[in-house]
Amino acid sequence: MELVMKKKRVAIIGAGPSGIAQLRAFESAEKQGHEIPELVCFEKQDNWGGQWNYSWRTGTDSYGEPVHSSMYRNLWSNGPKEVLEFAEYSFDEHFGKPISSYPPREVLWDYIAGRAKKSNIEKYIKFAHVVRWVNYDEETQLFTVTVENLRTGETSSETYDNVIVGAGHFSFPNVPDFKGVETFPGQIMHAHEFRGAEMVAGKDILLIGASYSAEDIGTQAYKMGARSVTFSYRSNPMGYEWPEEMTELPLVERFDGSDVHFVNGEKRTVDIVVFCTGYLHHYPFMPSELSLSSPNNLYPDTLYRGVVSEANNQLFWLGSQDQWLTFNMFDAQAWYVRDIILGRIALPSVVEQRKHMDQWLSRFEGVKSENDQIDFQCDYVEDLIEQTDYPSFDLKEVATILKGWVKSKEEDILNYRDYTYTSVMTGTTSVEHHTPWMIELDDSLERYLSEPEEDEAREVYRGKQVRDKA
Repeated sequence: MELVMKKKRVAIIGAGPSGIAQLRAFESAEKQGHEIPELVCFEKQDNWGGQWNYSWRTGTDSYGEPVHSSMYRNLWSNGPKEVLEFAEYSFDEHFGKPISSYPPREVLWDYIAGRAKKSNIEKYIKFAHVVRWVNYDEETQLFTVTVENLRTGETSSETYDNVIVGAGHFSFPNVPDFKGVETFPGQIMHAHEFRGAEMVAGKDILLIGASYSAEDIGTQAYKMGARSVTFSYRSNPMGYEWPEEMTELPLVERFDGSDVHFVNGEKRTVDIVVFCTGYLHHYPFMPSELSLSSPNNLYPDTLYRGVVSEANNQLFWLGSQDQWLTFNMFDAQAWYVRDIILGRIALPSVVEQRKHMDQWLSRFEGVKSENDQIDFQCDYVEDLIEQTDYPSFDLKEVATILKGWVKSKEEDILNYRDYTYTSVMTGTTSVEHHTPWMIELDDSLERYLSEPEEDEAREVYRGKQVRDKA
């Protein structure tokens, strides 16, 4: 009697860029003639895209679930698209023409969705399904995944050989406390709840934090007509050449109504406070013995090659690192995880895994500058790609682009989005957007892809940029 092997079952949590990458990786193997497992991807939103799936809601969504996305309406990419381009689905292929290096949110969502549609992976995704609990049985060596259908309220549990967590880690805000903050009469929010900079026109805004969220919301606020923008930093200022309406001050000491006092003795009166204080790794669907517990950094401990759980080698995490690279790093991770599940990559012993992690952690401890961080992550991604058949690309050039991006912000923090770069995938040089970012108030896909006639405002602003750089 012929023995029939049971087909593996794999649960993927999240249909954002990471989850989509994982589905795409398996589809790629299937097209090569490999048998793939039974795949089920659970996405609690009504559509794919993860963070890039913008919602006007804050707090809770239409199902009463915590809102996942931290995206705001008029966000534009704050890094060159050339460093996140998919190796097997280029911007040229999607848009059919060169576009600028810094697209707005809707354009990047369209790019993500375009690859997903081309890949025919929607059949694996259960939208409006939230994972409530994941449990592992040592005896059966299977995970039990309990899921709620948010549209019907029905809860069900099924078993899986592997679980892949692609739910991201930029959804659970880290919100510190400050003395007297309860007396502040204006609007207080975390960057997670921020939905648009139009509301700050003519107002004074305080951003607590000195990283990307503060930088980006601050420049958006200035662009949209804020009367003043104040940044509060804990350790070091960002140090850019801000216009006179934008100021960096050390940490907030206390609030007294609308007056904010800083540790250096200065005081500001503000209307709006935004906590740009980062996010926490938080996975309420995981028991503590399986969950990832880590600061937001470039190499979370307990993850072999950044993806394989040390606690359970049948459990994988995608995109759990702090990120200089994004979409193509998720791809590299997904291809690697796929090949482990398909048996194309054999994992070393637990001891060897720990040794490998310690080597990378030792290197990570020696990282000092932003350029060091860039090289570290590019080397990490290159190491992953070398293990699989994911299309290789020039990560040294990607690192050069990222370092150029860092330098461009030092040169011109308000206008760096007008710089252009060349794709390492296709060799196509991006075009300058028809309207300088600082005066482009329409971030729609339609406007972005249009070719409007030149007008005096754009000519005058470009002339000012040239004079300022002279």
